[in-house]
Amino acid sequence: MREYLVERLAAGDGVIDSMIDEGLIVGEDGRPLTAEAAYAPGMFVWFHRELPDEEPVPFPLDVVYRDEHIVVADKPHFLATTPRGSHVAETALARLRRELGLPELGAAHRLDRLTAGLVLFTVRPEERGAYQSLFRDRLIGKEYEAVAPYDSALGLPRTVTSRILKERGVMAAREVAGEPNAVTGIDLVERRDALGRYRLTPRTGQTHQLRVHMSALGLPILGDPLYPTVTGPVPADDFRRPLQLLARTLEFTDPVTGRAHRFVSERVLEAWASYDVWSAGAAGDQ
Repeated sequence: MREYLVERLAAGDGVIDSMIDEGLIVGEDGRPLTAEAAYAPGMFVWFHRELPDEEPVPFPLDVVYRDEHIVVADKPHFLATTPRGSHVAETALARLRRELGLPELGAAHRLDRLTAGLVLFTVRPEERGAYQSLFRDRLIGKEYEAVAPYDSALGLPRTVTSRILKERGVMAAREVAGEPNAVTGIDLVERRDALGRYRLTPRTGQTHQLRVHMSALGLPILGDPLYPTVTGPVPADDFRRPLQLLARTLEFTDPVTGRAHRFVSERVLEAWASYDVWSAGAAGDQ
């Protein structure tokens, strides 16, 4: 088993040997793994991986609603929703668990790290499925706001329908031929010269759906590092140009209490609030 872990985790002999010596790798029975333990297909071992220090996300995570069943938070840009990859402690879920003293808090859905706005969390693990079903069964109303280029030739409002494919290990999703799996309503709310503020209403929940559909219309969302051109992942310590996409509203009937809820983010997209600065930056990028 030791040899398997060295190869599988690519951590080096010394790291695995040290973890085994300190009893940090245990089997399903809770007993520490020994260096001589035989490998068995399908067996489980448990350990906590060592993680580097994370770059703090220097923006507040606001709680807009809390009761005994749910927490609704207004997430800032650059903060991941749940632990994933190199983002563990600096995630909305981890922060809320610490700050609210709710170790069993769970996320009913996720927003991309680069997207700001409202996220629904559940207090009781046994109720999480009921709230997740709201998203699965499309029983929740969601509106997003985005800032993107303005095109006078583009007729709005309109509904965009396509099939989106997101492949594992590939940063950007893409539209492909086949039965549609992504539907988005798009409307122009306001215009300022070459920029528009748009209302996006997703009827499905494909990965990067809003970003893909806006880019396909020739209206890439400002600050997007993937669409229409992949410029690489945004470094964890780069907070200069947030993606101008905001989950503005969540509306649903609580499946546990029966209460009707409607929550609205109080965040303002920076490109619209500081139009002159962002316009100058966009011109410079071109």
